Amino acid sequence: MSESEREAMEYDVVIVGAGPAGLSAAIRLKQLDADCNVVVLEKGSEVGAHILSGAVLDPVGLDALIPDWKAKGAPLNVPVTEDNFYMLGEAGQLRIPNAPMPPLMNNHGNYIVSMGNVCRWMAEQAEEMGVEIFPGMACSELVYGGNGEVKGVVAGEFGKNADGSHGDSYEPGMELHGKYVFLSEGVRGSLSKQVIAKYNLSDGHEPQKFGLGMKEIWEVDPAKHREGTVTHTMGWPLNGNAGGGSFIYHLENNQVYVGFVVHLNYKNPHLFPYMEFQRFKHHPMVADLLKGGKRVAYGARAISEGGFQSMPKMVAPGVALLGCSVGMVNVPRIKGNHNAMLSGMAAAEAAIGAMSNGRASDELATYEAEVRTGKIGQDLRKVRNVKPLWSKYGLTASLIMGGLDMWTNTLGFSFLGTLGHGKSDADATEEASKHTPIDYPKPDGKLSFDRLTNVAFSFTNHEESQPAHLTLTNADVPIKSNLPKFAGPSARYCPAGVYEFVEEEGKDTRFVINFQNCVHCKTCDIKDPAQNIVWTTPQGGDGPNYPNM
Repeated sequence: MSESEREAMEYDVVIVGAGPAGLSAAIRLKQLDADCNVVVLEKGSEVGAHILSGAVLDPVGLDALIPDWKAKGAPLNVPVTEDNFYMLGEAGQLRIPNAPMPPLMNNHGNYIVSMGNVCRWMAEQAEEMGVEIFPGMACSELVYGGNGEVKGVVAGEFGKNADGSHGDSYEPGMELHGKYVFLSEGVRGSLSKQVIAKYNLSDGHEPQKFGLGMKEIWEVDPAKHREGTVTHTMGWPLNGNAGGGSFIYHLENNQVYVGFVVHLNYKNPHLFPYMEFQRFKHHPMVADLLKGGKRVAYGARAISEGGFQSMPKMVAPGVALLGCSVGMVNVPRIKGNHNAMLSGMAAAEAAIGAMSNGRASDELATYEAEVRTGKIGQDLRKVRNVKPLWSKYGLTASLIMGGLDMWTNTLGFSFLGTLGHGKSDADATEEASKHTPIDYPKPDGKLSFDRLTNVAFSFTNHEESQPAHLTLTNADVPIKSNLPKFAGPSARYCPAGVYEFVEEEGKDTRFVINFQNCVHCKTCDIKDPAQNIVWTTPQGGDGPNYPNM
């Protein structure tokens, strides 16, 4: 069977991605119209398999969506009881008092959660309402209608050979058509990227900015465990090399989330974000917590950090972008899940309103208006200058001026206006000759680990006979440009060891893509200086299988 002979199924709304935004949209659609025909397509092997987040959850989105979530058993079991901020030096730390911080930075009333488990629970609620959810169904293509509108998606294509030809067990997948298509793929989704480019949705907006978040789950000595404690740090080991910081969250069962974020606008191509994370765990404060414990899981993903001024237009004919497909993370709060939920609700309400008036496949302008002027926009406007201040003037300036700007924004004004971001993260990368290589300690196998060992704890699997889902626009760029100019940064910025420059005696250096290791973080699609690497979806069900992330 050829692609042109695919079967098609018709729905009212097709949702790509079973994260907090997509599932909130599905639930809200059914709350408003029980007869609305809704399908959710998830590329992970199960709902939650590809969900990775800190996460301290502000329940405002869940309160609005399912007010009785406690009675229904939502897995929000660990309220925040203690909130700490530290500035780290190599051998010590300085506690930053909570009192001068704007009220929006207070975590009391929030919950330490596994967003993977929250999404699994949300999927159960959605299915009870009649939503069809299909995990293991990667959406590989968009389907367009006769007037250029997004009509649907292609999902469930399996069985291609490595060269792209059809194998013996090839399945062409199906076309799923909807009056509206919601893209809730998370950060740098492949279909969202196509829609943004096709309809010029970023025109008039600042470039999106990103961070790389890496996370491990540790089981620690019960004597050191402090359930409900939230700790954030800045400073060492990144110092002036890059923006970023860490989080340490004590959840139940003597487990601790240990995470590290590196802003991807760093200049020095020698920087190795993964090794910065591993070095961080040797700080005395962190090492004392982890010694005697064991790491039980690892994962990584990109984070959208551009905020209010970087959100592209969110709608085009027949399609709406939700959650992190737009970029709704509040950077100083390190929170975006609440806004993702609110965006899903807003999109659902706009779609139901349109369909009740006989509309279909047009632009849901009321959705965009609600996001920009409602709770999401109000949340993001208050903190819009923190990221550009940090990027342009460094950590200290962002703490002082950013803190002051957040305070004045709570009163309804900003003496800074709205600052721009300038360059994309790819363009921020400078040539290696301008920077000194960084010497990283070798992992000790107790607190710190090499990448391939850690990737095994993401439980990642890809069928090796399929085409590589990481493609090069120009196959010559890695060796002829990125290696001599930038010292081959893909060998370092990838947190899963996907990219290698292999030198063999008597032979030319080869660029190797170990796509089997990929944890779907999308960093390569973002940070490559030439924007030469394109992340696409592998066949459905492949990738990480995150437990409790």
